[in-house]
Amino acid sequence: MEGLIAGLQRLTGRAVPAAAPAHFEVAREVGGPWLLSELWNELGLGKALGGALHTAQRRFDAEALVRVMVFNRLCEPDSKLGVLRWLERVVIPGVPTLGITHQHLLRAMDVLEARRHRVARALSARLRPLLDQELSVIFYDLTTIRIHGEKERAMELRCYGRSKESKGPARQCVLGLIQTADGLPLDFDLFEGNVAEVKTLLPMLKRALARYPIRRVVVVADRGLLSMDNVGELEQLRLKDRQALEYILAVPAGRYGEFVAAIQRLSFATDAPSVRETWVNERRVVIAHDPETATERSQRRRQKIDELTALGERLAQKLDAQDAGRTQRGRRASDRGAYTRFTRAVLEAEFSRFIQAELEAERFSFNVDEAAIERAERLDGKRVLLTNVQDLDAETIVAGYKALADIERGFRVLKSEIEMAPVYHRLPARLRAHAMICFLALLLHRVLRRRLKRSGSSFSVEQALRSVGSIQLHQVTVDNRSLRGLTTMTPKQMTLFEQLAISRPSEKGL
Repeated sequence: MEGLIAGLQRLTGRAVPAAAPAHFEVAREVGGPWLLSELWNELGLGKALGGALHTAQRRFDAEALVRVMVFNRLCEPDSKLGVLRWLERVVIPGVPTLGITHQHLLRAMDVLEARRHRVARALSARLRPLLDQELSVIFYDLTTIRIHGEKERAMELRCYGRSKESKGPARQCVLGLIQTADGLPLDFDLFEGNVAEVKTLLPMLKRALARYPIRRVVVVADRGLLSMDNVGELEQLRLKDRQALEYILAVPAGRYGEFVAAIQRLSFATDAPSVRETWVNERRVVIAHDPETATERSQRRRQKIDELTALGERLAQKLDAQDAGRTQRGRRASDRGAYTRFTRAVLEAEFSRFIQAELEAERFSFNVDEAAIERAERLDGKRVLLTNVQDLDAETIVAGYKALADIERGFRVLKSEIEMAPVYHRLPARLRAHAMICFLALLLHRVLRRRLKRSGSSFSVEQALRSVGSIQLHQVTVDNRSLRGLTTMTPKQMTLFEQLAISRPSEKGL
């Protein structure tokens, strides 16, 4: 009828009213938040946190705000103010994002920390169905979390300790993380930045034993966690029923002469990986040798030594030519300057045990310690494992340790994809709440990774979230009518949702 009327108006020469212009709203991302929301609800995390955080006195939905911060860690990690900017560009099913403020996010963090024991119990109840009936091996590791801020506070977590990133003193806290053999995070805790490693271990293990059906604890840890100096203290730890703690611990053999001597007494295959075992100080030692790795490391070391030797010879030749009266371009060289430049290069390469410049000599000179190089080459390709597990053969001990390489990806995910550090919060309660948010993000990340791996997908978690990120909600107003629709999914995106066993986005669910 409107078309007919407009035609009659044109026929009679009357003015035709101009059509109202179409109004397009900013497209908002749906894919990533939808995928994470479906997984969040499927795991029962919404109900678990909702029950743990609920109180009749609160006028905001703490669970929804925590969910927003967790999803942001996986989709586009940013500060809490950055979360607000991110919310302007996304749609999170079931979460009315309009009106969320920075203060709301901080209050939700405070509630999360105040109820953290209730939250931890609720989470453990949801995680048990994802575990085997009885866990026999759990992995424990520590990492340092860099923190900004100089002002000291009561009950301070931010202490100066040796940073694993900078290898020097830094203000930090320490994160302890317990994971299953397939990388599912079970528990975490934050400790002061200068805490001793062993002191963090027992409280977390006892808590894990109380929450999960663990019949035996074999702690697998990298050489960065425990050293020979505190293995004795580790062996004194007792779990429930006076059960001794079992361990598989990588040892930096080069620091201890007794391990070097033990390796020299054993013979290893030169054409294939081999495993040997012996005893050192009445403790069982398993040594795995990889000839290919040994060759690569030896070649890299020799190449670097050749580069440093060539530098030293060039410096010496320049000094000799200068003494002989053959001038060269550039600044006049000195023996002290050559020593400083050469020593700096050696220190940067961390090769001072192989090459030393003569400090007291009148003329610049240096020595290459061939005996030290040979000792290092005998350790190349050797993985030395100290263990008190007696009922597993040497190959199984090595396999258990190698699984740690996959487990350590959890820390890399926390620091790279989730961007847990650096942290700018001052209050200890906010630091712990931030760690809980990152822990929940890691949990979702590992569940997604496990599903992708089991389905044979070639996607990583990051690639999957990036792929579905192009699914957006589009809204347009035409002639006072509001139209909305989702981006048409590609075959690759539809396959990805099938591999994850997660329903596809729909307008009704938004």
